[in-house]
Amino acid sequence: MAQLAASIVSHDDEFKRQISQLLRAGGVPIGIIEGRAGDSGAGPDIVVVDLRADASSGMAAIERLRASHPSVAIFAIAMTAEPDLILQAMRAGANEFFPYAGTGGSRAMEESLHGAVRRTATRRDAAHAGARQPCVTYVFLGAKGGAGATTVSVNCAVELARLTKRPTTIVDLKQCLGEVALFLGVRPRFTVLDAIENLHRLDKDFLKELVSKHKSGLDILAGSEQFDRPNSQDSGAIEELLRVLGRMYDYIVIDAGNTINAIVVSALYAADTVFLVTNPDVPSIRNAQRLVDRVRQLGAGSERIKILLNRTSDQLLIAPKQIETALGYGIHHSFSSDYRTVSTALNSGVPLALTNGSELSTEFSKFTRLLIGQGDEPKEPEKRRAFLGLL
Repeated sequence: MAQLAASIVSHDDEFKRQISQLLRAGGVPIGIIEGRAGDSGAGPDIVVVDLRADASSGMAAIERLRASHPSVAIFAIAMTAEPDLILQAMRAGANEFFPYAGTGGSRAMEESLHGAVRRTATRRDAAHAGARQPCVTYVFLGAKGGAGATTVSVNCAVELARLTKRPTTIVDLKQCLGEVALFLGVRPRFTVLDAIENLHRLDKDFLKELVSKHKSGLDILAGSEQFDRPNSQDSGAIEELLRVLGRMYDYIVIDAGNTINAIVVSALYAADTVFLVTNPDVPSIRNAQRLVDRVRQLGAGSERIKILLNRTSDQLLIAPKQIETALGYGIHHSFSSDYRTVSTALNSGVPLALTNGSELSTEFSKFTRLLIGQGDEPKEPEKRRAFLGLL
């Protein structure tokens, strides 16, 4: 499902924060456009207008929005659901009306808002039926350093580009000097920082200058070479960058490292699927469980999480069933342990997906074919968790 863009018209920062979280908690990837609606790119799909403090000013804003964006979904939010106010908002051009539930929120408002978002996504997909396929974004997040998120994301991206022949890019958002370009054996001239600092001119031609080309056909937007950037102040620019890339590519693969910071949160909100890469050991499982809980707290769509178990072997001390019980998710896919093969690929700069004969290369091919519908999805077992006190 392609990401929706939303804008919130309000002078109340706490209201913006709360509504942003509510919009994003419904399972549909949503990016928030800062500033006035329509200032960025192709404009928003959803605009939320705050009517609580000044209804007349809000109605005027709705009328202007409807005139300038005929197809946008406008959600009006007021303190109370007064019939006259609802009628006035609908006449001004609002599609949906919601009574404000306060800072604590309410289940009824949450469900109604999520339903409206899903209807908007369905209408947008129907309107674009027959056009280019919507961009799919995969985020790979490691349970801890060295879990193998970069290895898995790089090989998945190469296989996506090779198998589909569709425009595919990998974005390195790993904190403190990412390694995607190193794993792929390229020397990038530009990084993700160059992209976010030139968003105003980031069209298809300019992007070609920023990305590095891999022989598989994959485009690489390399990681920053600065320890302190991108940082929390760049999160809005990262969201906008991912929206721009979504208009240019069919597949976006993101190496998010192993820490949930403001930049990674932007990627999580944009993701169609979040692959959490963990190892079959207690520290990894504990960290994975904490990351799952953090994604739930952020409202970034915990139903989009899929577990990848890396470095499995016949001598596992923790059985896969125990790991599934601890995390509350079934293991989506497993990759075997082969340190020598992975090290050789890293040192040579040739991804495993482009080598022949290894068990791991076959596993990466199988995993990627599942993503693009050339294989059967594994069934996930019942969710529940209680393992070694990791609750």
